[in-house]
Amino acid sequence: MDIQEYISSGVLELYVYGALTEAESLEVTRALKEHPEIRIEVEEIEIALQKLSAAVAPSYNAEALLASIKQKLSNKSDNTVINIERKKETDWVSYFGWAATILLLIGLFFVFEDRNNLREQLNTEQARNARMEQQIADARDDAEKTEELLAVLRDKDVSKISLQGQNVDPGAYAAVYWNKKENTAYIDAKDLPEPPRGKVYQVWSLKLEPLTPTSIGLLADFTVDENKIFALENANESEAFGITLEPEGGSESPTMDQLYVLGAVAAP
Repeated sequence: MDIQEYISSGVLELYVYGALTEAESLEVTRALKEHPEIRIEVEEIEIALQKLSAAVAPSYNAEALLASIKQKLSNKSDNTVINIERKKETDWVSYFGWAATILLLIGLFFVFEDRNNLREQLNTEQARNARMEQQIADARDDAEKTEELLAVLRDKDVSKISLQGQNVDPGAYAAVYWNKKENTAYIDAKDLPEPPRGKVYQVWSLKLEPLTPTSIGLLADFTVDENKIFALENANESEAFGITLEPEGGSESPTMDQLYVLGAVAAP
């Protein structure tokens, strides 16, 4: 901690005046215990405020005034009227005291406002930094996914199977990148239409003779996945792949009138 900078920040005056939050007051209290210079500064501020308060208060001495009255009464007859008048004079000390107090309060107000503005700016900067960090993390994650996909596409053990649109949507298209050694099928579903609410795409591995469909998974989170590339496990001896639109959660067997794309695996 820079002691001089901390003292000149105005926080100690706010502490003495009671204008800090509870958390900020606790922070100053800890600083008082750890740094004698700060404790001395606070004591000096308190003394200055006490002097200002004393200067503002009227300077009557009640005991002296009472003694004076008794003395005059003892020297005068009972018929003597005693006029006691307080000498009227301009109490410049009181005026200066009030002026100094007002200036101090104004100064404390502006210091307090400056601290609030700085706190708001700090919160804004922290929020902006958090957003930037999240954007950087997202960009890094996207870059890693891109590198992974490029590695898949360039792998000599990966076979590409094109799935063409069927009667329900002739313009639909998808591709399967199948790595038989790793039993993984990457589904590129970018050219499939968005599924309606309550529906999900389901991917099927097919044996052709006899026709035997086996589900290898759902294209979950389709609407939020920007790349629209999904990795599914496929340990089957697939001869073709198809994708159907099914009720949310999937089906045990494909709904053939909702077959969007279909494609056969090329013979080795």
